Amino acid sequence: MSGKNYLFTSESVSEGHPDKVCDRISDMVVDSYISLDPYSRVACETLTTTNKVVLAGEVRGPKLNNDEIIEKVRNCIKDIGYDQKGFSWKNTKIETFLHEQSTDIAMGVDSKANKDEGAGDQGIMFGYACKETEDLMPAPIYFSHKILRLMAEDRKKNKLQGIEPDSKSQVTMQYENDKPIKVTSVVISTQHSKDLNQDQVREIVYPYIQKAIPNDLINNLSQKEVYINPTGQFIIGGPDGDTGLTGRKIIVDTYGGAAPHGGGAFSGKDPTKVDRSAAYAARYLAKNIVASGVSKKCLIQLAYAIGVSKPLSIYLKLDDKDENKSEEIKKIINNNFDLSPRGIRELLSLNKPIYEVTSAYGHFGRKPSNKGEFSWEKTDKSNLFEL
Repeated sequence: MSGKNYLFTSESVSEGHPDKVCDRISDMVVDSYISLDPYSRVACETLTTTNKVVLAGEVRGPKLNNDEIIEKVRNCIKDIGYDQKGFSWKNTKIETFLHEQSTDIAMGVDSKANKDEGAGDQGIMFGYACKETEDLMPAPIYFSHKILRLMAEDRKKNKLQGIEPDSKSQVTMQYENDKPIKVTSVVISTQHSKDLNQDQVREIVYPYIQKAIPNDLINNLSQKEVYINPTGQFIIGGPDGDTGLTGRKIIVDTYGGAAPHGGGAFSGKDPTKVDRSAAYAARYLAKNIVASGVSKKCLIQLAYAIGVSKPLSIYLKLDDKDENKSEEIKKIINNNFDLSPRGIRELLSLNKPIYEVTSAYGHFGRKPSNKGEFSWEKTDKSNLFEL
């Protein structure tokens, strides 16, 4: 985005969106293996459609029998809230085709045998942070996530009657001098029971916009620019209404389009895969840089080659007025952070079953937990970047 004044839009999807159901199941598989052996290798893909779930991929680690995995899949679907005619945790047919990882892929990147463990694949990963919100995230994606997360929390507590799991949101904001000053439109499409008409859906859903977005950003928002189920009724949804696949919501998972994306998905991959771990490391670095006050925004790119432990390159871009600090910041990164796959996992304590919770409402802009979840959101290294 080169202009100083512009409109920018980001979208989110709920945990009941078909693709997010798949992300949840794939990350559950990752956690299941890592909980038994922190050095497990997992690359799991999931497909969902009407009353059917299919798992496929490569694993290396403890033996989990199919019945155990199938039971955990059902628990994921149940927790999301699906007990519908076209997709129910009780009777959905679940098939697993997980098999042993190729020894060719494992060669040269084995975390137990190789001290200088190389990356599991080539690729580029981006991290970003900015001062638009308290969690240093771009405002449009932050508020898009928050609307759906609040709806899901109340739905699961039976405080949101008639609203079903599948939903999407979209927030457009006006920027002046690169700063978000107001919301100009909001779109929410949500699955609902057949007993609700569209006026009732709007009445139920609209308060969540007010809960999620500060009043000073929406006090001039026209009702005409709030689109709730704009195409009409949305009764058939979830995997019954649309096929889902792991890894199809990578922009939702990251920065809502406000920063570049290297192209690799996160869900279903253990932390030896730099698609996941290096993206977390790049966010960690960017967030600590911005938290230090050295710049109001930061973009970082890391590049890797399969079997090579260190990044091939580190690209850093600060806010325009702070670009003169870039070289010094890169020196600090090189002198203080081991960005090899092993170094990242140790820095962020990634060899833990912490991934299922990341599968919806974004991998970034979340609160670190005492279980080790979202460790890349900590700002405990910001003092290093105080120039």
